[in-house]
Amino acid sequence: MVSRVHPRSLAPACLLILALLLSACGQNTAPPPAGGGAATPTGNAAVTPTAGGAAGGGGVINISLNADPPKLDPAQSSAFVDRQVLNNLCDKLFDLGPDGKIVPMLVTGSQISEDKLTYTFTLRDGVKFHDGTDLNADAVKFNLTRDMAPSSPRLNELTLVKSVDVVDPKTIKITLKEPFAPFLSILTDRAGMIVSPTAAQAEGDNFLQKPVCSGPFKFQDRVKGDHITLVRNENYWRPGLPKADKLVYKIFTDANTALVNLRSGQVDMTDVLPAKEVPGLAADKNFAVVNKPGLGYQGIWLNVKQAPLDKKEVRQAINMLIDRDALVKVVFSGLATPGNSAFSQGSLAYGDSDKYTAPNLQQAKDLLTKAGATNVTFTLKTGTDPIGTQIAELIQNFLKPAGINMQIEKVEFGTLLDQMDKHNFQAGALGWSGRPDPDQNIFDFFITDGKNNNAGYSNPQVDDLLKAARSESDEAKRKADYDKVMDILHDEVPYVFLYHPNNAFGMKSSLTGFTYVPDGIIRVASMQKK
Repeated sequence: MVSRVHPRSLAPACLLILALLLSACGQNTAPPPAGGGAATPTGNAAVTPTAGGAAGGGGVINISLNADPPKLDPAQSSAFVDRQVLNNLCDKLFDLGPDGKIVPMLVTGSQISEDKLTYTFTLRDGVKFHDGTDLNADAVKFNLTRDMAPSSPRLNELTLVKSVDVVDPKTIKITLKEPFAPFLSILTDRAGMIVSPTAAQAEGDNFLQKPVCSGPFKFQDRVKGDHITLVRNENYWRPGLPKADKLVYKIFTDANTALVNLRSGQVDMTDVLPAKEVPGLAADKNFAVVNKPGLGYQGIWLNVKQAPLDKKEVRQAINMLIDRDALVKVVFSGLATPGNSAFSQGSLAYGDSDKYTAPNLQQAKDLLTKAGATNVTFTLKTGTDPIGTQIAELIQNFLKPAGINMQIEKVEFGTLLDQMDKHNFQAGALGWSGRPDPDQNIFDFFITDGKNNNAGYSNPQVDDLLKAARSESDEAKRKADYDKVMDILHDEVPYVFLYHPNNAFGMKSSLTGFTYVPDGIIRVASMQKK
């Protein structure tokens, strides 16, 4: 199943404990852990803070990607596979640690006003972009302003930002329109990535082909559909990092092909694994397997503005005909959990809203009769990967007994994203890799006119509840709001939630320094070959 994520992800999301994050302005804070130790077959790599060491010399690391990244620009990206590359190109204001908690990255000191409207950040000294220009408060303001452009998918993430002010070259002040609980969590991802203003202005729309940031690796070249090459940033601010001299991403849309290349030595690590191959690979001493819960969900968008899916009863029938338990058992064999919400286990919003019932054929038929819908036919757009095809064919079979004919159209990943964003579809297989704060897993997808609201869905009550939840600091109250939202979404079904996939990686045992983080991003800075 092709999506904004690949078929994986679910996880113990952590609570955002601001007291651990926010110190007095100007206080130095250690950078996030950079890894250490080889991954074990369960993915529990040791975590050791960076303490210097020889620069480079870690060889060339080849990693397979399940899709070709469409947009290597944080301000324009909307695909998980983009994030795999961008996280090794671009530093962020904050990051996630191995325990899923927020840790400072480019920020060394933080201060929040008592009314929770003003955030003042002190930036790390001596950080330069790959083009040699300084990363300073002006650069941060440029990036946040750029992310708030109407054309940017980051707009709704930052919609509550009232102003961004440069206090001095190393101090930035951000004022919000109202309290916004997910704000720091948002800055651990693309909205917190800082690109070179000089390069972004010079390249314009072409910047996504030649990204310039300040991360451990620099962009060298790419051949669409084949590979992306990054090289070591010799001026990186973390002593002794990155370990590797070069990082090459190779594109293999078939997980089985990626595994063949792992076994043959053409790649050192894969970002997906075929479920049936996991036990054998884990038992081979030459390889290690990481199979851990992530943060996301997978499912199907139903375009509520296109017949026959404009009728709620038709959408409800589709939703209740899908056997989630059978789907996960047949396709994933322990690499996913059946689900029915935007919140995986461990999220503060997780609970009864994720429950689902067994398929009910007669009830589905009754709903179709009530809607006057006979011989329902629609097209599901999905990716070209084999797993996506298998899932689509299973769903096709689930729907047939009720007289629903679902046709399958395979679409290249970047094209699928474009068509979904333009609402040029009836149904589309597209999921989400997940974020630590529940707001990031639901707001932009179901708020009226949200950037990721592919269904064209709009409900004023949902809008009010989502806005209330993101402004509330009390976790119990936030969960109550999200429970109400999920009750409505289960009734109106703009999206069919199917399952929460795991993050599953395969790697050579000779590859050391990997540390698992619940967001599923492979951070390469501390990795090297023995």
